Amino acid sequence: MKINEEAVSNSKRGRLTLYIGAAPGVGKTYKMLIDAKQMLEENVDVVIGLIETHGRMETEAQLSGLEQVALQTVHYKGRSYQELHVDAILLRQPKVVLIDELAHTNIPGSKHAKRYQDVTELLDAGIDVLAAVNIQHLESVYDIVQNITNVRVNERVPDLFIQTADEIQLIDTTPETLQKRLREGKIYPAERIEKSLLHYFKLTNLSALRELALREIADEVDEKLERQSGADFKGPIGVHEKILICVQHLNTAERLVRRGYRMANRLRAELYVLHISCSKETDEEKITYIRGLCAKFNAHFLLKITNKRVAHAIVAEAKKYYITQVLLGQSARTRWEEIWKGSIVNTIMRQTRNIDVHVVADQQLNR
Repeated sequence: MKINEEAVSNSKRGRLTLYIGAAPGVGKTYKMLIDAKQMLEENVDVVIGLIETHGRMETEAQLSGLEQVALQTVHYKGRSYQELHVDAILLRQPKVVLIDELAHTNIPGSKHAKRYQDVTELLDAGIDVLAAVNIQHLESVYDIVQNITNVRVNERVPDLFIQTADEIQLIDTTPETLQKRLREGKIYPAERIEKSLLHYFKLTNLSALRELALREIADEVDEKLERQSGADFKGPIGVHEKILICVQHLNTAERLVRRGYRMANRLRAELYVLHISCSKETDEEKITYIRGLCAKFNAHFLLKITNKRVAHAIVAEAKKYYITQVLLGQSARTRWEEIWKGSIVNTIMRQTRNIDVHVVADQQLNR
């Protein structure tokens, strides 16, 4: 089969749309097919590259009217397998192709080892791809998913690939609805239902996976918005909270970090601890102590050595990390010092947007 390599190399990269769900059976493939039907009505040249219906009647009904590119037969160890036919799709050159089970590992002898690599080649050829994957297949959540479900997920997709998506659709349904669909035989065959309800499809598992999916997609959307804003930064987007604790003095450090940790825990926010040194000779004992606090409270440690005013350094770090909330200890400055050097709080609020500033009052101990 001859592919026009020059046309492929010169074409504009295709657009990637991902349909992500918390678990099998939420309706990713069904929604993808519905969207494809809509495209077809709008005269978009859309084809099916590979769809796994798993015998679900509602999904199979949506295949009608959509062109399907023939699969490739791969022979391995005396058996024949059907895989996505990348070259056939490249030869067909549709505007859009649908590809299911993104995390799938291809049979040895296929063009690529993983299906997401097949998708990459099609995108590079200028073909738009609609693809479906479950949250448990993301590389970065492997350990979390294993802890939740006690299942090792062997087929995974790198987060870097997910980050290339132009659009992500979270296909969501409640754990109760998902269990109901499972009992009705709409997800797995009858012989797998009871075992699934006792293990992977327990309500606690489904709830945790759903929360994981919601959080991961929110994080990805937030990071994408931040990358797109680039030099035009005007303040954090605010989809995902990020808290910055400014620590200068050891006698207040742990109390500030503890307060910030409680805030971060409630908001499910990332926590950063910033120490600013105005001297080139850093206090290693102080830095070691603050690093230890960060490890204890699962926070990112930031060290800024600068000859700028403290407030300006805080503003620079807040913008760099898209901070949404800043936590400060009460200033020990006199009124005259604030007039002369400027209020740290006022400077932060004046030079940033969409950032909340919290000042923690000194805790005076009664003697």
